[in-house]
Amino acid sequence: MNTVLSRANSLFAFSLSVMAALTFGCFVTTAFKDRSAPVDIQVSRVMLKNVDDFTGPKERSDLGFVTFDVTADLRPIFDWNVKQLFLYLSAEYETKSNALNQVVLWDKIILRGENTNLSLKDMKSKYFFFDDGNGLRGNKNITLTLSWNVVPNAGILPLVMGSGHISVPFPDAYEATKSY
Repeated sequence: MNTVLSRANSLFAFSLSVMAALTFGCFVTTAFKDRSAPVDIQVSRVMLKNVDDFTGPKERSDLGFVTFDVTADLRPIFDWNVKQLFLYLSAEYETKSNALNQVVLWDKIILRGENTNLSLKDMKSKYFFFDDGNGLRGNKNITLTLSWNVVPNAGILPLVMGSGHISVPFPDAYEATKSY
């Protein structure tokens, strides 16, 4: 009546049920933990150029360059259920044509076991800071924010914003130099 295959099926189903219950228990132990941390962002240099935009009509667009320092202690975020952090620095600003513009300038992945005390000096933008027009020139309220995704072993993928940000005014004139 109980063949080897039916007993193996029962054992496999029971093992999966136990593993699902343990995984849910692991998720519950860290689901409500605060994943925020204080962040200090300083900007040492802002440069603005007006360049040809080859993606659309023959217009010129603003291209911004930002040199920044980031300091943050991310040790409290890591626990046994955190596999890695995906950090990214984003710029948010408002223009005449768009109420909200968001651009990712830099990112980094920190794995468990790596140095979680972030102290970066004179970092340049990893990605281009293009505006689809001339919304960067003279813009006095471009806000830089460090955010991160917590990649857990089990559970949801929370998006957390750091508790520090900085508003940077962009210059009123374009740079004429060729180097950055």
